[in-house]
Amino acid sequence: MQEGRDPVEQHIFGVSEVNRLVKLLLDGEPMLQSISVRGELSNYKIYPSGHHYFTLKDAEGALRCVMFRGQAGRLRFRPENGMKVVASGRITVFPRDGAYQLYCDALIPEGVGDLAVAYEQLKARLHAEGLFDPAHKKPLPPYPEKIAIITSSAGAAVHDMIRILRRRYPIAKVILLPVRVQGAEAPPEIVGAIRYANRWRVGDLIITGRGGGSMEDLWAFNDERVARAIYDSELPVISAVGHEPDVTIADFVADARASTPSNAAEIAVPDRGELLRWLRGAGERMEQCESARLESLRKRLAELAAKRVLTDQMAYVQDKRMELVHVQQRLGDLGGTMLARRRERFSALAAALDAMSPLKVLGRGYAVAQGPDGTILKSFRDVTPGERVSVRLGEGGFTAAVERIDANDPAPTGAGGRDRRAVRQEGENR
Repeated sequence: MQEGRDPVEQHIFGVSEVNRLVKLLLDGEPMLQSISVRGELSNYKIYPSGHHYFTLKDAEGALRCVMFRGQAGRLRFRPENGMKVVASGRITVFPRDGAYQLYCDALIPEGVGDLAVAYEQLKARLHAEGLFDPAHKKPLPPYPEKIAIITSSAGAAVHDMIRILRRRYPIAKVILLPVRVQGAEAPPEIVGAIRYANRWRVGDLIITGRGGGSMEDLWAFNDERVARAIYDSELPVISAVGHEPDVTIADFVADARASTPSNAAEIAVPDRGELLRWLRGAGERMEQCESARLESLRKRLAELAAKRVLTDQMAYVQDKRMELVHVQQRLGDLGGTMLARRRERFSALAAALDAMSPLKVLGRGYAVAQGPDGTILKSFRDVTPGERVSVRLGEGGFTAAVERIDANDPAPTGAGGRDRRAVRQEGENR
């Protein structure tokens, strides 16, 4: 307030007027219209609208920042809390809330380029998803008939690859699928060419890449879309980007990585000279093996020709005839021996049986009495008086009639003797 001025006459501003005034003051300062601020990212948020809101802070203060969707779409890396960055843009006030903030047009990591950060972030993410897994990598065909090359038709790389392929393996057919390999249009074209080659089976394998250049020049092969197209390819893919020190995301995902495009052509096909040397060596080894086999067959034939069965056709029959005579003699000897053993055993059994014969007992003065039915009489109860019995002696026998039965042992004949069994002979000696 100016000295001596009446307070009643002082102008009273509205809130929006103050905000607009501050905005005019800030917008009128050239230094604030193009400023770069170094700080640490904090409270980084991406809204559904696509706008990015965050805070830049250091040890003593904080600055609110906003990056609208158009500028955020040009980011090549993913900003994260705690990351040291340099934000460029303009500082002004949003009149509605009266807070001044940095309207960010560009954001780069401090100390390294944004491409390097984007490269490392994408590499870590795809590695975590398994796109670099060796188990997913397909083997290269040993003798490809068709090779699809996806690269720029105007670069020196394609001419080097075609020259080497023709020199090393001229029977392979080379199909060029020309694409841009640099700029914003390059990734979609490379992806489209890879999918086209797979859909129509343009080749047995794919070589994709370009010659050397800066990281910006090679960035198409660090694009996530290209990496996923290579991963999804059913045809084996060789990545050949830049020079030997250059390593891109495509190199990690591809089934084989070549240090240069020329090296990719060498990996893709065998060397004609080496194949010819191998074929000549194989032919010589086959000839040696066949010569050795034929020599062995000749020796075998000579041995067979000298055998007696071929020199004397009846020799085999004679040998078998002698063997038959020998077998007959052995069978005869065995039969005679067996028959003699059987005779000896028969004689022994006959002697034992004769020794047990009842005829031997009869020869010592004993007799055997048999009833009418032929049963041998063992007790006085087996007969009745008047019954006819047969008596067998040691020599012959006779038939008698029973007159008396004596149940006790017979006593001597004479006075006082007891009753005894008497028989009367009625038949003639038998």
